[in-house]
Amino acid sequence: MDFGSAKGHLTPVMNTDYKGAFQAAVQQVKDEGRYRVFADLKRRRGAFPRATWTSPAGEREVVVWCGNDYLGMGQHPAVLAAMHGAIDLCGSGSGGTRNISGTTHFHVELEAELADLHGKEAALLFTSGYVANEATLSTLQRILPGLIIFSDALNHASMIAGIRHGGGAKKVFRHNDLQHLEQLLREAPANAPKLIAFESVYSMDGDIADLRGTVALAKRYGALTYLDEVHAVGLYGNRGGGVAERDGVLAEIDMVEGTLGKAFGVMGGYIAGDADLVDAIRSHAPGFIFTTSLPPALTAGALASVRWLKNHPELRVRHQERAATLKRRFAEAGLPVMDSASHIVPVLVGDPVHTKLVSDMLLVEHGVYVQPINYPTVPKGTERLRFTPSPLHDDAMMDTLVSAMDGLWSRCNVARRPAAA
Repeated sequence: MDFGSAKGHLTPVMNTDYKGAFQAAVQQVKDEGRYRVFADLKRRRGAFPRATWTSPAGEREVVVWCGNDYLGMGQHPAVLAAMHGAIDLCGSGSGGTRNISGTTHFHVELEAELADLHGKEAALLFTSGYVANEATLSTLQRILPGLIIFSDALNHASMIAGIRHGGGAKKVFRHNDLQHLEQLLREAPANAPKLIAFESVYSMDGDIADLRGTVALAKRYGALTYLDEVHAVGLYGNRGGGVAERDGVLAEIDMVEGTLGKAFGVMGGYIAGDADLVDAIRSHAPGFIFTTSLPPALTAGALASVRWLKNHPELRVRHQERAATLKRRFAEAGLPVMDSASHIVPVLVGDPVHTKLVSDMLLVEHGVYVQPINYPTVPKGTERLRFTPSPLHDDAMMDTLVSAMDGLWSRCNVARRPAAA
């Protein structure tokens, strides 16, 4: 920006082409074949996983195969009834931040229910899982001067942002590589506070961390553990407490972070842990203090969902069976389904243009909706389609999907691996 003189006043002369810069940024994404177009969908109550897609040619029914409402709880009668009841009782919004007037009895009940789910003394609600991670991890570095955070290389962007914004020391260990983690812990000053931040289920590859091994290292080197169970809460463990519950290490995890927007089918995020730790985050985290709280309808719906899933492990059994069945059927068709120890079913394409092409043709020609997963969500060259079968995806839906994928794979010139023996 230059400044010229006019009648004794400095007048700014604009040289920056702002609009051009924005257009160029978008064009770069388009040129790389990873420009994302959002499908205009209407979820249909009582018809999950079916939805109505509004396309240029009009409306049509599609089956959603990539949603994170993993168990269909966003359509569950108990959840919807609780939300309607909260609206009738309290109205729409919460009224402000938790510190002003935004704490309702639903917030208090939900935090108690989440603490119980994870076997912890306390829990704290945030407006999303992203905010929970960013606010907590950045705040911990202010509460614990000199804290060194040891972060898995494939941690979610929200964890990376929180660690970066805290401004403290960080060490990144190779994904799920406990030998590398121990090397970094051994090299760190023995008297420095330490925290290991990792996930249980990694949502793009579908692999699962070695929780027991990580806990053992944390104990050996005096580190706290921070576990992101976003893609596991509600889905694993007898009551839905996540992989830590399934693996019997809940009591040994210091902090659990989770979401209400995936398996629980609503919206929001939370942490659970020791009462003093949670109180410290509540008292110091700007991402909590200065944000309007979740509306009563959402907290009431999440509360109903958490309570229901605690008592219905059969839904988790069905969920795992559906995921295993789809993996098997893809493999039998010779499709390059990636190895996954979880409910995530990724199919490798390896090229952003082909990934988008297959996704578009599935939607337009077969009524199958699955979004392409491209860089920066996954590394370049590992572009994929990520399927998330729910307990309500039936065999007929799988028949349609596998048949469509089998036909399109050859048409789109995508590499195929040998069919299973």
